[in-house]
Amino acid sequence: MDLAARPWVANYAPGVPRSFDVPDGTLSDVLDTSVGEYGTATALEFFGARTTYQDLGDAVARAAAGLASLGVRAGDRVALVLPNCPQHIVAFYAVLRLGAIVVEHNPLYTDRELRHQFEDHGATVAIVWDRVVPRVQRLPADIAVRTVVAVDLVGAMPASRRIALALPVRRAREARDALTTTEKLTGVRKLVTWRDLLRHRPLPAGHARPTADDTAVLQYTSGTTGVPKGAVLTHRNLLSNAAQGRAWVPGLEAGRETVYAVLPMFHAYGLTLCVTFAMSIGAKLVLFPRFDVGLVLDAAKKSPPTFLPAVPPIYERLAAGAAERGADLHSIRFAISGAMNLPQSTVETWEAATGGYLIEGYGLTETSPISAGNPIGPTRRPGTVGVPFPGTDVRIVDPEDPTRDRAPGEPGELLIRGPQVFQGYWRRPDETRETLLDGGWFRTGDIVSMDGDGFLTIVDRIKELIITGGFNVAPSEVEDALKTHAAVADAAVVGLPRAAGGEDVAAVVVLARGADLDEESLRSHCRDLLAAYKVPRTIVQAEDLPRSLIGKVLRREVRTHMLNDGPPAEGKGDSR
Repeated sequence: MDLAARPWVANYAPGVPRSFDVPDGTLSDVLDTSVGEYGTATALEFFGARTTYQDLGDAVARAAAGLASLGVRAGDRVALVLPNCPQHIVAFYAVLRLGAIVVEHNPLYTDRELRHQFEDHGATVAIVWDRVVPRVQRLPADIAVRTVVAVDLVGAMPASRRIALALPVRRAREARDALTTTEKLTGVRKLVTWRDLLRHRPLPAGHARPTADDTAVLQYTSGTTGVPKGAVLTHRNLLSNAAQGRAWVPGLEAGRETVYAVLPMFHAYGLTLCVTFAMSIGAKLVLFPRFDVGLVLDAAKKSPPTFLPAVPPIYERLAAGAAERGADLHSIRFAISGAMNLPQSTVETWEAATGGYLIEGYGLTETSPISAGNPIGPTRRPGTVGVPFPGTDVRIVDPEDPTRDRAPGEPGELLIRGPQVFQGYWRRPDETRETLLDGGWFRTGDIVSMDGDGFLTIVDRIKELIITGGFNVAPSEVEDALKTHAAVADAAVVGLPRAAGGEDVAAVVVLARGADLDEESLRSHCRDLLAAYKVPRTIVQAEDLPRSLIGKVLRREVRTHMLNDGPPAEGKGDSR
């Protein structure tokens, strides 16, 4: 393909630049600019409590000084184990201001899942939701983390809400228990409260700052194979993707948008669209610790959203909830869907409810994460994931030999090159070499087709990751958990499609001699080891699993059998 031609550029919406200047500077610089330009405007809103950009900048400077007092230096990793809350935003930018590296974690992860990541990145300081502090304190003594900063979400709420949560009634107690812990926090590691961290004088303006090519974030992903590993994302990577997103929506008005953070900010999608993109345009970011239709619709009465990044099930539930309550969603001019297939029926329902646009984007953690999207305008093509973002090149290649380009229109593996492409996997040079090719081309592991106008359609995935609820699940991780159960001799895990989009985790197990299938026992066992979204919804028994000549389980064949005939027959396989 003639890369210089970039046929997709002709289909960009009016106002989207045909070329892209890679931004210089850092994410810290961008926040400082927004603080300077929008100082008295609201930056964050949490259950009605508002934080101005000026106050946000001050909190970041104080938290950075507090982290420095704990020994955090440039290049150190700092773990964040937080839901969406104002403290998450402050902590993120405070770590970056020191030139240190943010490592995001899902606060719903089990001890086992957290241990793998903490062993890998070696953070010595962790900023943790107080409900999760006991889980971090239980990490083995040889894990590097030595200081835990406990964050109480209730402290960021308005006084009226805090008083209501303190009432001695069952409903208030249940709401309080979902947000914070009443247990005394103890453990072998030094414990500091978030409030203590903010008591420091602001970090001096002359303190050394990071550079654009410094690592900003380690974002864990299963990549194309294997267990989760840290994707290394620089300030330039994340800043470029935020700028690309801003360019993609030419109707945005800096300083006047209201973005709803219903996506978890520990996920690459929520991180870019809410933590970096929203702050870069001086938006008001309304934060929700979890998605709840009622909470979102109540918030919309006082702070109507204008931009909503989400996943298809959220759009469907919000549209249905608004119709039921008679709520008005017409303030939402732009909505971008990602992480799973966007059904056309969802687009039609949402656009009828809002009068705004709902488009689909495509990306991966390794591309910060967005690399393509449908134009916000008449040239969009439902059923495709759109065209490459400004400054992004793509190739469609033979998956067996990525040096060979496919003929126009012929499906092949998608390669991506652009300023948002990551630097490699943390301390995994072999896997980095397999994924990042000469010339900066990233192997996505997705099989796509591209029409003559540059629109991309996802055909298949080489990688065997399961996408459920917008999250990636590595089959091997679930299989390993199942095989620690005494009743399971072997297991294969695959994704089965949902009618509404995305996949369910499904498992085929070979039982140990004399064991009987007890699905609930296996699920309970998995829940002790895995986050809830990774636990198989379907578990079936088979006498054996299909294997290659070298004994590798053929997950693709397992999936085909489950879709067509139920669990796989004994001994079937091929030579792959």
